[in-house]
Amino acid sequence: MSDPLWTSEVFIDACGGTAKGDVGAHITGISIDSRTLEPGDAFIAIKGDRLDGHDYVAAALEAGASLALVAEDSLGDLPDDGRYVVVDDPLEAMRALGVAARARTNARIVAVTGSVGKTGTKEALRLALAPSGKVHASVASFNNHWGVPLTLARMPADTDFGVFEIGMNHAGEITPLVQMVRPHVAIITTVEAVHIEFFESVEKIAQAKAEIFNGLEPDGVAILNRDNKQYDLLRFLAATAAVRNVQTFGQIGSEDSHLKMAVATDDGTSVEASILGQDVSYGIGAPGAHLVQNSLAVLTAVADLGADLQEGAAALGGMTAPKGRGEQCRLSVGGGEVQLIDESYNANPASMRAAFSVLAQATLGGSGRRIAVIGDMRELGTDADQLHAELEGPIREAAIDRVFCAGPHMAALWDKLPDDVKAHHREEAKDLIELLLKDVQPGDVVMIKGSLGTRMGPLVEALKKEYPPADDIEAA
Repeated sequence: MSDPLWTSEVFIDACGGTAKGDVGAHITGISIDSRTLEPGDAFIAIKGDRLDGHDYVAAALEAGASLALVAEDSLGDLPDDGRYVVVDDPLEAMRALGVAARARTNARIVAVTGSVGKTGTKEALRLALAPSGKVHASVASFNNHWGVPLTLARMPADTDFGVFEIGMNHAGEITPLVQMVRPHVAIITTVEAVHIEFFESVEKIAQAKAEIFNGLEPDGVAILNRDNKQYDLLRFLAATAAVRNVQTFGQIGSEDSHLKMAVATDDGTSVEASILGQDVSYGIGAPGAHLVQNSLAVLTAVADLGADLQEGAAALGGMTAPKGRGEQCRLSVGGGEVQLIDESYNANPASMRAAFSVLAQATLGGSGRRIAVIGDMRELGTDADQLHAELEGPIREAAIDRVFCAGPHMAALWDKLPDDVKAHHREEAKDLIELLLKDVQPGDVVMIKGSLGTRMGPLVEALKKEYPPADDIEAA
């Protein structure tokens, strides 16, 4: 039998709480969602902007939670016979638990931030480190004020490598998170005009991302994108934070880790690179030049953390793009196939350009077309219309044949598109569904992308509902 994640005694001490009721002796996991809770988990009742976890304590206990971490001022609203650890603030208690989890482990830790590519890089690190030891990594995009401490609290004491994604919307948000994580290696994937609504300039975004240096362990390593326009500023900020070891990655050729060759296919890329002076050849199991670029940072971190570089590189062949972040499938349409690229989870100018690049590299069937179905990019502030209009160039360079647009800001792009490229523009994405279903034809490649708030996901689901997977037809 494996050791528990926490004993209740250590858990209570770390949280600074008081037990009430018959709490279990052992805790096997940490949950903040009663719907996905497993028996033996500790349920942490966090109060959010829309939901209060205390409303789900009874359901969590019924589902087999070993205990519920609850606020003292909510105790009177809970069942008298519950299993509770009582604290002033469950979120603060979870942060304390995360700090305790970090303090008890000898794991080598890497933290990732950046305007784009955080989650993909985190998942690539998970794969690349796995051949060398036990890896604990953030789930999904758990990278904020509750996601980071939750990921720490879930980290087993015997972890060999910890991988943490750290995000932000405003200045000052990364510092308290990275000071909990205390990484040995910090990666900044890139800095772009993302969340620019909350910043005066891209340089201010770079300063906020550079907060990741504030929690770096002594003699830790900062890994920076040499090709990014903010590199010089980031390098200066690293020096200001007394980071002595800065390594670079990129495609120029002078970086510590650089690309030597990349050959793209429909479902991935074959890569040759030099990583800190060592030549490696590997495949990436998902397409995209941005994944190739970030793989250089991943393998640099693998080497810095003392893991096996060659095995780590080989493991990247197992990469797959997650749902909404480049996942691909083939649909049976009119006796042929349509390739669907699902980028519906989020969008900003940099990730939009990367998605156009993937679409440009896709292989068409017969008389098929490259179709981009794109929604508004949110949080771009007063430059929103200009940044949308500037997508016209990348669309032209990617030789995209038809463009569907959704959202008010996309009107700025729509006005710049040539008439022969325009398909339809609607204020809401849902109004494109029927138009898109009627438009697709065999051989097409369709890429769907937009900020989460534009709700591009239902377009993906509508295509999948209307047209069966091509693999199912072949197997029939």
